[in-house]
Amino acid sequence: MKIRRIYAGELALGVALPWDVHSETGGLLARLGHVISSENQIALLLARGVIADTSADVPRTATEAPSALRMLNLVTAGLALVLPAIAAGQEDSHLSLAALAQLVEEAVVLDADVALACILHNQGAGDFAVRHSVDTAVITALLARALKLDDGVIRSVVLAALSMNVGMLERHAHFQHKAGPLDAQERAYLRAHPQAGVDLLRAAGVTDAVWLQAVLQHHENIDGSGYPLGTQGEAIGIGARLIMLADRYCARVSKRSYRQPLLPNVALREMLMADKATLDAPLASLLVRELGIYPVGTFVKLLNGEIGVVTRKGLNATTPHVQSLVGPRGARLDVPLRRDTRVDLHAIREVLSAEQAGLQFRPDQLWGRSARV
Repeated sequence: MKIRRIYAGELALGVALPWDVHSETGGLLARLGHVISSENQIALLLARGVIADTSADVPRTATEAPSALRMLNLVTAGLALVLPAIAAGQEDSHLSLAALAQLVEEAVVLDADVALACILHNQGAGDFAVRHSVDTAVITALLARALKLDDGVIRSVVLAALSMNVGMLERHAHFQHKAGPLDAQERAYLRAHPQAGVDLLRAAGVTDAVWLQAVLQHHENIDGSGYPLGTQGEAIGIGARLIMLADRYCARVSKRSYRQPLLPNVALREMLMADKATLDAPLASLLVRELGIYPVGTFVKLLNGEIGVVTRKGLNATTPHVQSLVGPRGARLDVPLRRDTRVDLHAIREVLSAEQAGLQFRPDQLWGRSARV
């Protein structure tokens, strides 16, 4: 048994607590069976509460087990309510974002592999405008943790990733479905949305300078070719540089109404080649190290003919761990087979699109209980 903090995804209004909740000094905050009746109670329990985790002694039920997939779905659902409220100018509407940002961070800490897999395999979870911000926040949190940034800075940049496009929320669907070139009015609107987002966040009550700077600068480029101000080099804050990388990758691997998503390895290669002059080179290298050449969730065919899914990073960027779902002769396997791609026979031959792989599976079949819906 160990003592741990509560995951935000384990608390919900109207739901009874499955354990006693204590303060860090041992005082009882709430008893087993207590029904949560307000958001204030949730905030109090998250801020001060710890529980005795007996998962090592007694198997937890599926509903009790924390799930990174479930947490991110909660973020997507919550963000779909919060962003329109901010865009509508509701005062203090940004306050709910703090709990959503915490959920993103907890999902990444709980199971980064599942959080990354959601970017490729959970694209139907919500409207693109919202889900794209959640996906971007996941990678931003991952990169910020890899840089060992201060916890407060990480929270600020995750908040910025979640709210980066609030300034264009009313027309995001229009841009998502537009296949042809933008006209002059559309280009002007697009270039103005970072400043518009900052104005909306300030009106809602946001005063966090790191958060606001990251939203303002998330489309600026290292060479000064970005917008809205043409800021360049080190004048672009670290939060904006992280979000810019995450935003570009997630946009490339997301399906649009007018095009298919790029393969994950192609998206990374295109960024490093076509966008090279506009990127922070050390951070771009960090992105590749953290995602790998074959990011988690990528469909692959192995040298022995098996088809599977990259389920976690390997010892280096080119040799991830794969679980095969189809055998060498094309028959679906009864049980997924774990493959280490450092082994010659199981080396990756090629990356496949979802259509080429033709595979249906439940995420928890490959990633376990942290990928349960």
